[in-house]
Amino acid sequence: MGVNLRELAEPVTTEIPLEQLSGRVVALDAYNMLYQFLATIRQKDGTPLMDSKGNITSHLNGLFYRTANFIELGIKVVYVFDGKPPELKAKELERRYRLRAEAEQKYLEALERGEVEEARIYAQQASRLTTSMVEDAKKLLSYMGVPVVQAPSEGEAQAAFMTIKGDAWAAGSQDYDSLLFGGRRLVRNLGITGKRKLPRKDVYVEVKPELIELEKLLGEYGITREQLVVIGILVGTDYAPEGVKGIGAKRALKLVKELKTPDRVFKAVEWTHDVPPEKILEWFLHPEVTSEYRLEWREPDGEKIHKLLVDEHDFSPERVENAVQRLEKAFKTHFRQTSLESWFT
Repeated sequence: MGVNLRELAEPVTTEIPLEQLSGRVVALDAYNMLYQFLATIRQKDGTPLMDSKGNITSHLNGLFYRTANFIELGIKVVYVFDGKPPELKAKELERRYRLRAEAEQKYLEALERGEVEEARIYAQQASRLTTSMVEDAKKLLSYMGVPVVQAPSEGEAQAAFMTIKGDAWAAGSQDYDSLLFGGRRLVRNLGITGKRKLPRKDVYVEVKPELIELEKLLGEYGITREQLVVIGILVGTDYAPEGVKGIGAKRALKLVKELKTPDRVFKAVEWTHDVPPEKILEWFLHPEVTSEYRLEWREPDGEKIHKLLVDEHDFSPERVENAVQRLEKAFKTHFRQTSLESWFT
């Protein structure tokens, strides 16, 4: 879910062509990207892509071809994978599991009624990532020569930390959480760029990458990062999704501007969740992250890519070979010098 800061972020959100990310390191929230691929890469009735053994491959399809596009443009993507979720998130994870189970049942019922569009919507909501799917994704990225960072906890916190350290120019995610974690820049829509159909409508819209800079966002409203986190807590985060009843982003901003400190704000609202807001604030300001990672872009291993995608998961040999050739050319054009320099840093 993530925190919904769209209303506040909109005035400082700018479109950024993918070409402008060339030469920059973007730390992508891996789970966020994989779930986007699972949701969008499906057949008309919502059935995901599968191999002949019944294994879901939508996530690998999106990961392979979208990442190949990034590499071809010279974008130094690194995928950051979630580690152990914080205890704060336990109730939200239970809620998501329940909602996915309900969506799966509604998907089957819609199929029985012949409601194809409705079935597709519920199928997207029922998407699940299994351990084997995640391991296959990590293998694929390794074979493509793309670095993977294993976060100790939240991937978005780790991606934000990498931008603070200067190891990444921006975090990449659909959610705004990395801004609360202190990420300097956030790029949205990287996993869904292009024409997308609006739910329940025969209308297609052009989705383009968006850039939000934390400094500009704070400057727009004259607030601190701590105050931004307080706004997020009031609106709703993964650790207390409902936030405070009746309070949206604009009202939360007004409260923060008037009352200034977190203590005064929290005392002025009716907090109904088990997790104290002070604990959520502390987590956003001091999340569990690691500096134990290495960013190195390597030449792709075409043989291993072919074995994983074609031999194990029935991908088209021709399409895979074409993408591998693009990857090899892009590595020589954009990444060979980066790879050599990484041995001395």
